[in-house]
Amino acid sequence: MPWDPAQYLSFGSERLRPALDLLAQVPLEAPRLVVDLGCGPGHVTRILQARWPSARVLGVDRSPDMLSRASTDVPGPAWRQADLATWAPEAPVDLLFANASLHWLEDHAALFPRLMGFLSPGGCLAVQMPRNHDRPSHQAAFAVAEEGPWRERLVPRLRRQPVSEPETYLEWLAPRAATLDIWETDYVHRLEGPEPVVAWTRGSLLVPLLEALEPDEREAFLAAYRDRLRRAYPPDASGRTTFRFRRLFIVARPSALA
Repeated sequence: MPWDPAQYLSFGSERLRPALDLLAQVPLEAPRLVVDLGCGPGHVTRILQARWPSARVLGVDRSPDMLSRASTDVPGPAWRQADLATWAPEAPVDLLFANASLHWLEDHAALFPRLMGFLSPGGCLAVQMPRNHDRPSHQAAFAVAEEGPWRERLVPRLRRQPVSEPETYLEWLAPRAATLDIWETDYVHRLEGPEPVVAWTRGSLLVPLLEALEPDEREAFLAAYRDRLRRAYPPDASGRTTFRFRRLFIVARPSALA
């Protein structure tokens, strides 16, 4: 079950806002090389290109379906299919922008210092990661995975807390950073449509879980998941569903020793 660009973009404005909030804190005026690491369907890459039209912009993603959509919808940037865990640039990067992508990778203690090492002098690492894994939207998926007949296949795929505490990233990055800004934001979305939280997580969290199941098992999994979420996220009197989502932001510039 590959990544589905249409499913991911079904909440386009809500998913885009954190990227715009991150971009607003990037202090660069005229970067020469901008890399969108984990570019997905290119909706953020397009904005990076518009902000710095003279820059060379590169979108990197592991999913061929996402890159196919990006290359069709967003002419101009270069696109590269690569595993984000092992990708390395051919030249120092002025802006390494990673919006909702690095939480899929392991070993952040090694990853983040490595990414800082890719930057040019005066460059910038800008990262946004979901940190919602202790909320009902995610805990319900973990519970259904653990309690169902698919347990042996799904439990190894669960990533219960892939993003560390903000203070941990401070500890990892401060020795390499000339400037470092770390903050969290809770977005309180009011989503429309039937069972919108399920639709949201089908575009992200549930992808690797549903990928491991047969079609009939997927339906059984989703039915159990929907039942839990109905209790956790009931619609209000207007028919909208309140969905609270926490995200972690990091903007770092390297020191001379990075």
